Amino acid sequence: MKDATVAPLRLGMVGGGKDAFIGAVHRMAARLDDAWQVVAGALSSTPERSLESARAIGLERGYGTWQEMLEGELALPEDQRIDAVSIVTPNHLHFPVAKAFVEAGFHVVCDKPMTLTSEEAAELVRAVEAAGVVFAVTYNYTGYPLVKEARRLVREGELGELRKVVVQYRQGWLATRAEEAGSKQAAWRLDPARSGLGGAIGDIGTHAENLAATVTGLEIEAIAADLTPLVPGRRLDDDAGILVRFAGGAKGVFVISQVEVGEENGLSLSVYGSQGGLTWRQEEPNRLELTSLDGPRRVFTRAGGAYLGAAAQGASRLPSGHPEGFVEAFANLYRNVAADVRRRRGERTWLDALGLEPDYPTVVDGARGVAFIEAAVASSASSEKWTPFRFGR
Repeated sequence: MKDATVAPLRLGMVGGGKDAFIGAVHRMAARLDDAWQVVAGALSSTPERSLESARAIGLERGYGTWQEMLEGELALPEDQRIDAVSIVTPNHLHFPVAKAFVEAGFHVVCDKPMTLTSEEAAELVRAVEAAGVVFAVTYNYTGYPLVKEARRLVREGELGELRKVVVQYRQGWLATRAEEAGSKQAAWRLDPARSGLGGAIGDIGTHAENLAATVTGLEIEAIAADLTPLVPGRRLDDDAGILVRFAGGAKGVFVISQVEVGEENGLSLSVYGSQGGLTWRQEEPNRLELTSLDGPRRVFTRAGGAYLGAAAQGASRLPSGHPEGFVEAFANLYRNVAADVRRRRGERTWLDALGLEPDYPTVVDGARGVAFIEAAVASSASSEKWTPFRFGR
């Protein structure tokens, strides 16, 4: 569902040039519902490549650097400048770019992990609160309709008292030394100066944490982590196993790896309670399995109609039998951000028609993800292993 009667909001991008996989995904997702039009960008690490990418993509306004973009957009009349910026750079640039645009009054969509340190994350949370802008972090897997349905089932007590949460995120693309074979994505993700403290734990482990938190609402109390670079010569982890203790007594297991040969993008979530369990797999995203103590196994599908909750229905676009996937889930984040921007202007949106609130990972979710990385790294380095997780306490 979209707001078809209004002109798209204007979006700028920092990073995500013409050859960047994730930049193209962001642009497709932003445009999918006509909620955004990408009009400006500083798309690469050098002015020459940035301007070349802007021309190749067909942007109205290309800039050599993000600083030029911020200055140039502020110089435009308000009804011509961008409404928001999407930040899809390597991790070390997230904080300075986001903070500058937030303080200038622009809304922000930022890739994860949001910052390199908890200190930066806390500073950014304060800046967002002071500026009153919308700030979203691209934990995009929460945009899938059946993730929203899993959240509804858990929160409405379908599983009873929660006991165990298992999240697996399994990839194999770093099973060899891709960073030495010309892969730009591998090179910066395995470089502490650009990636931060974590390798796989920062790249995909934070998705696991966010997915568990979004669906269950449980708060982590402590973790015991084992982070390892299984491919010799790496400075950052490419594999992780994490035990989790949640407030209230539930337990968790997170399995994170980017070196499991043959695995593609095997993100899965299982939640078990006193009365039932559920399982969702990203590679089969339109299917949610629900079990109970004394009933048959039930299968929910993405186009399930009236038996799905409003959030799941609102996140679906196509009729039964027509699969939706990764880009559509990503687009749900952008669509919700656009609706929140419009609501803050006093406009009525599709959310109001469905009786829903804006639904996207916020700056607080981003800060919690950074704290999770730091706790996992600290735990892995400690002989004690169990490390308190004090975010929000």
